[in-house]
Amino acid sequence: MDTGSDPHVMGEGLLPTPFTAEELRDALRGGVTIRLRVEAPDGTVTERVNRYSAGDDEGVLLENHPLGAPGEAVGGRVAWRELQAHAALPAHRTTITRETIEHPLGRLDCLRYDLHDDEGGAVFWFALAHPGMPVQYDTTDAAGTTRTTVQEIVAD
Repeated sequence: MDTGSDPHVMGEGLLPTPFTAEELRDALRGGVTIRLRVEAPDGTVTERVNRYSAGDDEGVLLENHPLGAPGEAVGGRVAWRELQAHAALPAHRTTITRETIEHPLGRLDCLRYDLHDDEGGAVFWFALAHPGMPVQYDTTDAAGTTRTTVQEIVAD
């Protein structure tokens, strides 16, 4: 497969990513704060914040922390292509479909990636109107399913 012709394809055996490094740069370079709700299998609900700042042509500072605790932020600088690679999933274990979901951000047209593995799997919904991380994702393992949902996206 010639991966050089499609900037969404990062390598042999990988499905196209929902966004290119350039699309991520254009959407996140100016700074974005994302508030997330995490629902654990045991019913525990927490919220956290992902913050993209200090973007330039090469990458961005990505930090995350529990909601209300910015002093606990962890993270570091990442390249745009590295962010794109987070969504480069193996073709032999993943399917992609289009799906419209009702979401805290509204009605969203998404690309849905279903990843299957021996330990469980994951489902990722990438909203076409919001280049970046999935607006919702479920991860399943022996403990059950954890759902993470974007609650708010605020540009700086």
